Amino acid sequence: MILLVHGDREYLRAPGEELHTDLGMLTVPEDVEAGQTLETHIGEEFLVREPRGPDLFNHFERTGAPMMPRDIGLIVGHTGIAAGERVLDAGTGTGVLSAYLGRLDVEVTTFERNADFADVARENMRLAGVEENVDVRTGDITDELDDLRDEQFHALTLDTENAPEVVREAPDLLSTGGYVAVYSPFVEGTRATVEAAKEAGLSDIETFETIQRQMDFGERGSRPSTAGVGHTGYLVFARNE
Repeated sequence: MILLVHGDREYLRAPGEELHTDLGMLTVPEDVEAGQTLETHIGEEFLVREPRGPDLFNHFERTGAPMMPRDIGLIVGHTGIAAGERVLDAGTGTGVLSAYLGRLDVEVTTFERNADFADVARENMRLAGVEENVDVRTGDITDELDDLRDEQFHALTLDTENAPEVVREAPDLLSTGGYVAVYSPFVEGTRATVEAAKEAGLSDIETFETIQRQMDFGERGSRPSTAGVGHTGYLVFARNE
């Protein structure tokens, strides 16, 4: 997939596909490359760009509120997830986290309880070009824990209401030194996850609220934006010894 960019307008297309807009029509060449400029039949130019993580976040079909890039960055930074490693994930949703990890050449097994959401996630993995790295499974991860215990994962990432139940099983799912990362939109779920991590004997338990504010630079001066506090949720990290 490539992005066709004209000013603040972007369109995701595959080689050979057509684009029809008020700016004209064009067919994406089969041998298209990033950096090229394509013209519509009325002479409007589109820059060809290779999609990156933030672009996919903007263009994925959504089945709910996807995990924000800043939260994904914290998960990768705190767990050290790297190419060639294996991640067990639950609460796929739109699949943004799985796509980011797949683009890092991480092998991801992710569970989504809603069958329709899982189908959308699979299509999003195809758009991201990571369908070989990301296995989207339909079902509740808690129903598969017995089988998953036979495998060793480097990280466990969760965005589900039953995260505490899964965290209690983390020592049987993770390799030595492996990490748990749990996202929760509410304090109550975050506290329950921390208690579960303690019960499981996990170490290095840390909890963060993720807040990011844009800066406004004007003639009168510079200050953080007043448009919102930039809160998305809470992240709990823990490690298996």
